[in-house]
Amino acid sequence: EMESKVSEGGLNITLTIRLLMHGKEVGSIIGKKGETVKKMREESGARINISEGNCPERIVTITGPTDAIFKAFAMIAYKFEEDITNSMSNSTATSKPPVTLRLVVPASQCGSLIGKGGSKIKEIRESTGAQVQVAGDMLPNSTERAVTISGTPDAIIQCVKQICVVMLESPPKGATIPYRPKPASTPVIFAGGQAYTIQGQYAIPHPDQLTKLHQLAMQQTPFTPLGQTTPAFPVLTVAGKQRSSIMLPLQAIITMSPCIRPGLDASPPASTHELTIPNDLIGCIIGRQGTKINEIRQMSGAQIKIANATEGSSERQITITGTPANISLAQYLINARLTSEVTGMGAL
Repeated sequence: EMESKVSEGGLNITLTIRLLMHGKEVGSIIGKKGETVKKMREESGARINISEGNCPERIVTITGPTDAIFKAFAMIAYKFEEDITNSMSNSTATSKPPVTLRLVVPASQCGSLIGKGGSKIKEIRESTGAQVQVAGDMLPNSTERAVTISGTPDAIIQCVKQICVVMLESPPKGATIPYRPKPASTPVIFAGGQAYTIQGQYAIPHPDQLTKLHQLAMQQTPFTPLGQTTPAFPVLTVAGKQRSSIMLPLQAIITMSPCIRPGLDASPPASTHELTIPNDLIGCIIGRQGTKINEIRQMSGAQIKIANATEGSSERQITITGTPANISLAQYLINARLTSEVTGMGAL
């Protein structure tokens, strides 16, 4: 995203820097009715965008000529220092913690930032007085790494200037997959062919692929009469009364959900289904230390037992017990794992 623009003052470079922030930090940057971020945009001349979503982490993107970026950074660093000072006046802590910012940098540029044998990063630390750390691992589902900078606001500003110089001198190689923070995970429960997330005392329909998975599984069970399409928000029958499932009291869902309270009279009788899986594919269903199989158990609500390997046999027996819906969902999830393994798609 770097483009050179020739302005009256010679070469003026436009650059994009991404920051990773916690919700509380983002709130501080936005300010009441968005006043703080508006002021930062106006005074720095940089474009400041904040990613959407109710995520614990948000991405703040700052774009503009380098001098505008430094002004925006200075305003953010001083704002964070002000927050630290305010929080200290209410606490017993005596030493003042440093201001900390987390940049998100394409992994292909991190080598230049670290330098041969760590020479560049050492030089930046020594000349600015800021602490700089480059994460060893890439951020989930991306080709970016977090670079954490901490120190006084002035040290941070000097440090950002040097990092910008490195990023301009060594542009990213190849395509960068940007890091996108995930929404906060809330528990999901299934009932009547619909997935719900729990918010307080209510269960709200969950628009995720889990619902689609569940509906696919339900198509093989007697829940939906043939030829009848499932409405986007199915109307569920609770205690003999029909009510829209847009919002249901949690108790009503729990009594309907075979996943949460197996063995209730309301749920269809449990049955058992057996599958045979080749030995060399069993690992992808079990997952590291049983993570995948536990996930499938939780999502489907079925009991799943995997028989021990028998000598001379190239296959393993899997026994699934639960309601027809639980079994279909478990089968669907197992097949999805196998398909992703065979097609090389990796984790689903």
